[in-house]
Amino acid sequence: MTFKELKPEITTITSNTLITVDERLLKICELLEENIVYYNWVGFYFKNGDKHELKLGPYVGEPTDHTIIPFGKGICGQVAVSNKNFVVPDVKAQDNYIACSITVKAEIVVPIFVNGENIGQIDIDSNTADPFTEADERFLEFVCKEVSKLLD
Repeated sequence: MTFKELKPEITTITSNTLITVDERLLKICELLEENIVYYNWVGFYFKNGDKHELKLGPYVGEPTDHTIIPFGKGICGQVAVSNKNFVVPDVKAQDNYIACSITVKAEIVVPIFVNGENIGQIDIDSNTADPFTEADERFLEFVCKEVSKLLD
């Protein structure tokens, strides 16, 4: 499916009030991982209460030990501080990268804002080198905007 075709699917999932927020987030992860060939791990991290750390939410892909990430550490932790998208074409070239799997070659992280506050992010790992384009960023910004409506 193309990003354009996936957008209404995302909206359908986020508007389904018959299932919990976490179930909707998991369905989004599954949809993206199943339909975008280079999205090999898809998950959400959220600010952990008043702590300066992120806590892993729903995800699909290989299990990870990184269930808590301090602000500033790794790509996700940097996005928690910068409030900006972070595209990593080659994870080996990043000094502050937290390796989750030896197969991961690239990563993209896009923050989720609720009332102007960065409350979490979508994190996507790819086993393909340099797969992410501006189209991925715009699409994931759309996904994060839809997700923010669930958390408002």
